[in-house]
Amino acid sequence: MRVREFLNKKWAYLFVAVPIILQLIFFYFPMLQGFFYSLTNWTGLTSNYEMVGLKNYQLIFSDEKFFKSISFTVIFTIGLIVGEIIIGIFIARLLNTKIKRVGLFRTVYFFPAVLSTVTLGLIFKQIFNYGLPQIGEVLDISWLQVNLIADEKTVFYGVLFVALWQGAAMPIIIFLSGLQSIPEEILEAAGMDGASKSQIFRHIELPYLLPSLSMVFIMALKSGLTAFDLIYALTGGGPSDKTTTLGLLVYNYAFKNNQYGYANAIAVILFVIIACISIIQIRLSKRFEV
Repeated sequence: MRVREFLNKKWAYLFVAVPIILQLIFFYFPMLQGFFYSLTNWTGLTSNYEMVGLKNYQLIFSDEKFFKSISFTVIFTIGLIVGEIIIGIFIARLLNTKIKRVGLFRTVYFFPAVLSTVTLGLIFKQIFNYGLPQIGEVLDISWLQVNLIADEKTVFYGVLFVALWQGAAMPIIIFLSGLQSIPEEILEAAGMDGASKSQIFRHIELPYLLPSLSMVFIMALKSGLTAFDLIYALTGGGPSDKTTTLGLLVYNYAFKNNQYGYANAIAVILFVIIACISIIQIRLSKRFEV
């Protein structure tokens, strides 16, 4: 009886304990372990290492590859945030209107999000290598006849295009749900008062979308700062390390140069940057929420 009474009272805690234990094992423990190894000169090949303190962090500020990588990562992240917000709101507003076959369009736009990011990168790599240059030759378009991701001047735009092609799907869903949460009475009242579409968007839709904007901002921020698989499959960080993100830089130092301690130090810096920006953004967004 005591066992049954105990289970009746405490069984619900088992469902809470399982995800907490998994979180501790697969997130917090590796995070603390990574911070510890960032204070060592561990190569990852043996169990031997020496404590070097903050030496790895000091080396970061004299590493040209780090500054080159962080400049691309920041620009890429900004482009991803702005692109996902603009494209997401634009398409969400179209899908929120009463048009024919809207259900079909709502299915088609989400297709890129279903594809594996690595698979997507390999597909577009072939398109940039062989597909687009042939189209450029047929149409006699000079700038399209070259491989856009092999040219240092155009590689950024090619990578950003592929990232937005896949990354805009989820923001569209978020913005669409935000638009559909607006009471019809408010929109009807604004229309009866003679408000234009731009005024309705600016004074009604946009304030209601602020929580969605906050969510999309954090998602795009995380995707941009931790970008790895798409860049790895599409360009490998080239040409001339022009598209090496911080995530790819950590990979290169850890698995190519066997500098696991130094790679963990860069990863810790990346974690701190994401955490600080996210906290600031969340606090600022709460001031403008409806």
